[in-house]
Amino acid sequence: MTKSTQALDAKTIETVKATVPVLAEHGTAITSRFYQLLFINHPELKNIFNQTNQRKGKQPQALANAVYAAAAHIDQLENILPFVNQIAHKHRSLNIKPEHYPIVGENLLKAMKDVLKEAATDEIITAWAKAYGIIADAFIQVEREMYEETEQKPGGWVGYRDFRIIQKVKESDVITSFYLKPADNGLLPDFEAGQYVTVKVDNPSIPYTCQRQYSLSCKPNKEFFRISVKREDGIGDGPDGVVSTYLHESIQEGDVIELSAPAGDFVLNQERKPLVLISGGVGLTPLTSMLETVVTQQPNREVYYIHAAQNERVHGLKDIMKQIADQNDHVHTFTIYEKPEDADTCDKTGFVDFAWLQSVLPTNEASFYFCGPEPFMKAIYKALKDWQVDAEDIHYEFFGPQGDLEA
Repeated sequence: MTKSTQALDAKTIETVKATVPVLAEHGTAITSRFYQLLFINHPELKNIFNQTNQRKGKQPQALANAVYAAAAHIDQLENILPFVNQIAHKHRSLNIKPEHYPIVGENLLKAMKDVLKEAATDEIITAWAKAYGIIADAFIQVEREMYEETEQKPGGWVGYRDFRIIQKVKESDVITSFYLKPADNGLLPDFEAGQYVTVKVDNPSIPYTCQRQYSLSCKPNKEFFRISVKREDGIGDGPDGVVSTYLHESIQEGDVIELSAPAGDFVLNQERKPLVLISGGVGLTPLTSMLETVVTQQPNREVYYIHAAQNERVHGLKDIMKQIADQNDHVHTFTIYEKPEDADTCDKTGFVDFAWLQSVLPTNEASFYFCGPEPFMKAIYKALKDWQVDAEDIHYEFFGPQGDLEA
């Protein structure tokens, strides 16, 4: 990305950086308008973008953060390379292609004009057009390499592949696991613990194709993939989760769904230092994959698994966690229920907090991985920062568009 940045002249860089305060104030308005224009002009793209995240405002906010970061670092785009790689993984899993980028650029610039009006001078729009071209080329290059790597793996594929549901298991009142094998009985590719797949379904009640990303909740193996899906109930008068409800209620053993190949950079490291896994709710899915993997690949590594849930009825995959802990002396598990039906079923009532973490973990010199609802993740992140955990030892993933744990 350094070479790409050098293609921008000093005046363009200066102009783009000058828009940073404007983007801080109007970024979400611009990206909200962008998505309005995008779906008006290209309704077929509703088949790619998660419409639930659009309604909740999550996707416009995430894009606003990305545009702001690009503007702030336009003179040193290599500083946001990890961010680019993370988004590129999602793009690859959603089958985003180079031809999509000019469409996005055209509508983004139009949205800037619509929101900023006379403040969006020709100079600013021209500068942003140049900058967008450089950024888009960087994404296209990274994603091209990802597509090639995925296709070249034994059992790998690009696009979507039919998978048959070989087993459907109710894990809790709200979480159900789906065991999947290729419908063509071909090879399964290897993947890294913590990665996800995109599930594509055609729900008869929805006029467009729905795609959702679900973490693989099993360790890498040659027999099956497993995704463990929480049924998302609507809040208040809001609709239930379109895809999760469809999977829970309509998809049965023997049915076929389409999957993209595994993707994602929230993956387990192979360090020797202790491993701490902290999950909230359905955030346990990638961490269960990590737990299953670490006891196989590093059986002597000290592992501390902390899971928080509302109560025992909604705690999914708990039998797997218990079995692994019972069979491995180096695995230590803790369960926290906010409102347990039986206090004897958990180690703590309430929430995970800084003082409690210090009381159960022997050191802050460990690799920390956490995932769950955003408020939960913010609390964990703050606790780890307060404990002065090294930034390089803090790993997390959002389910859905990227948020900001420091906001």
